[in-house]
Amino acid sequence: MLDILVWAIISVLFVLSFIGLLYPIIPSVLVIWGGVILYALLIDGGAVSWWTWLSFAVLTIVLFVADYIAGMFFVKKYGSTKHGMTAATVGLIFGAFIIPPFGILVLPFLLVFLTELVQQRTPREAAKTAFGSILGFLAGTFAKALIQALLIGIFLVDVFFFT
Repeated sequence: MLDILVWAIISVLFVLSFIGLLYPIIPSVLVIWGGVILYALLIDGGAVSWWTWLSFAVLTIVLFVADYIAGMFFVKKYGSTKHGMTAATVGLIFGAFIIPPFGILVLPFLLVFLTELVQQRTPREAAKTAFGSILGFLAGTFAKALIQALLIGIFLVDVFFFT
C-alpha cells in the first residue's frame, strides 16, 4: 500500500516538473530529483543504479547549461541590452502569475520592448529584441523539456528493466 502511495507522489512530482516549464517558480529538475530520491528512500534504494545517479548529475548540469546557452544565443543574436535581459527575466517570473500560461510570453515581450525603447532603440529594434527574448525562452524550454523527459525515462528504465 505504501508503494502505491509513493508511486502516486512520484507521478505527481514528475508531472509537476513539466508544469514548472510554464511556471518558472517551480524548480522542475529538482522536483524530478525529489521523486527519484523519494523512490530510493521509501521503496528500493538499491534499484537506482550508480549509472542513473551519474546520468542525473550530468544531465542536470547539461539542462542548466543548455537553458543558459539557448537564452544567450537569442539575446545576442537579436541584440538585447543588459537591461532588456533583466526585463525578460522579471517578465518571466511575474508573467507566470499574470494571465497564465500566456503571461510568460506576453509580459516578457512587453517589458523587453519597453525597456529597449527607453534605451533609445527604435521601435523596430525593440520589437526585434523582444521577439528574440521570446525565442530564447522557447528554445530553452524545449531543451529543458527534452532533458527532463530523458531524466524520467532513465529512471523508469533503470527501475523497471534493470532491477
